[in-house]
Amino acid sequence: MLTDDLPRDWFRSAVVYQVYPRSFADSDGDGVGDLRGVIDHLDHLAALGVDVLWLSPVYTSPQDDNGYDISDYRGIDPLFGTLEDLDELVGRAHGLGIRLVMDLVVNHTSDEHPWFVESRSSRDNDRRGWYFWRAEPNNWGSFFSGPAWERDERTGEYYLHLFSRKQPDLVWSEPAVREAVHEMMRWWLDRGVDGFRMDVINLIDKPDGLPDGEVKVGDPWGQAFPLVATRPRVHDYLHEMYEQVFADHDRPFLTVGEMPGVTVEQARLFTDPARREVDMVFQFEHVDLDKGPGGKFDVAPLTMPELRANLMRWQVELAEVGWNSLYWDNHDQPRAVSRFGDDDPVWRERSAKTLATVLHTLRGTPYVYQGEELGMTNVPFSAPEDFRDIESLNYIEEQQELGVPFEELLPGLRFRSRDNARTPVQWTGGEQAGFTTGEPWIPVAPNHEEINAESQVGVEGSVFEHYRALIALRHEERAVSHGSVTPLAMDHPDLWAFGRQHEGTRLLVLASFSREPVEVPPELLAGWEGAEAVVATSGDAAAGVLSRGVLPGWESVVLRSSGTLAG
Repeated sequence: MLTDDLPRDWFRSAVVYQVYPRSFADSDGDGVGDLRGVIDHLDHLAALGVDVLWLSPVYTSPQDDNGYDISDYRGIDPLFGTLEDLDELVGRAHGLGIRLVMDLVVNHTSDEHPWFVESRSSRDNDRRGWYFWRAEPNNWGSFFSGPAWERDERTGEYYLHLFSRKQPDLVWSEPAVREAVHEMMRWWLDRGVDGFRMDVINLIDKPDGLPDGEVKVGDPWGQAFPLVATRPRVHDYLHEMYEQVFADHDRPFLTVGEMPGVTVEQARLFTDPARREVDMVFQFEHVDLDKGPGGKFDVAPLTMPELRANLMRWQVELAEVGWNSLYWDNHDQPRAVSRFGDDDPVWRERSAKTLATVLHTLRGTPYVYQGEELGMTNVPFSAPEDFRDIESLNYIEEQQELGVPFEELLPGLRFRSRDNARTPVQWTGGEQAGFTTGEPWIPVAPNHEEINAESQVGVEGSVFEHYRALIALRHEERAVSHGSVTPLAMDHPDLWAFGRQHEGTRLLVLASFSREPVEVPPELLAGWEGAEAVVATSGDAAAGVLSRGVLPGWESVVLRSSGTLAG
């Protein structure tokens, strides 16, 4: 059961599990995951030991962007169930000691939301000013390809949509918009929800006058992102939200701001507890490192030292003030083991566990995306009809209109498409991976016979059990949840090493990002003789480090001792 007797920073020792309901578990055989499917698998989350369930959107929606286009913030889409199902999910989760966080998508609504239906009905409607309307558009391009403006035939004006044309942007400088959002958030908290993950929340402040953006070579549209990302009024809006929605809340809650493009300096402001804005941010720097000059699907080479340098800089520079979210993947990112690890069958399990060791022993709140705890991989897509995501489909259409053959697009799509994260969770090795008794909305990954929960839960040495051990370590060891971070061996090409320390306990985390054995510099191991190996990818990892100073390929170990870390 939950307890409300927690410090305000309770989330430092918590782990969040993200459920993308459409792909989690289907209870009625229609091929789409639903709320009852989540309820039926809460025991999986409880066995893993997570503290928070982040539920991706289940609101009423036309499903143009898989639920991130919301037409009723207080309704549940029949595709997923009913409001009563949601209430039951909250109650069942609370009974297992798991808090539930909803996705809050308020940069935009669906074009079928009553607010927008009214806004487009006439130029003098009371809600006309809730959205951006112009007689002539500026040159901004949509983040989902094409122009960011759509002409409305009824009134003859254009409305702004930074994402899909069915996702018109709200005008946050309009006080009535903010109050309507605050009222809706209070309504959900009153139903027992424990907080919100706020989708692209740093884009809600648009510049006065909406000036044209810079046009880049090869892109016919003006760049909107530099003009709308993390503008000054976002801080005002989030502080006002905190005061209006959370300040008098009498139980623990969690607020997470998804903020593409946010810098560590800006993150310190957003997450400084004294400013009362959000508890933590989702930053995108590390998942943008492999983005080439041609954009998301132009994949650039990425080395481990580059990845390590970026994440360790966030560890150091966010250490004194603020807090960070820790993640390898989510519903918008490809599978971590295929991207940052090694999904060759020989190395997949080891690299999945090693990635987990690094992430879960850093400073911040770790997020586990459904299937990550099983080591699920990217999918070998081969044809345009394999894809479902609007971003991928629009990209294919746009590029083919420019004369680019699909075969040239496929490598980037295979590596970066959001559909990689959206194939069904692999519960069993049986038909449709135990996800549904029907035809799944997107095909199950072909490797589900080898990678599934049934073959891992309770099985010593599995990826699942490694995640369970790491989550338990965060709960039990304050050096993990509250300790300082000391980067080590930052010039090593294959070794990720850092120290953690808190009140007389010190930890040494070592991880090899290579198939070949890695010799650990002797100076790192000085003073660690007789240390306890509290978590290791395998027994070989701990034995090899402590006896020979060698870490096998794609292995990790966490050593614990008392005393003070060496500088």
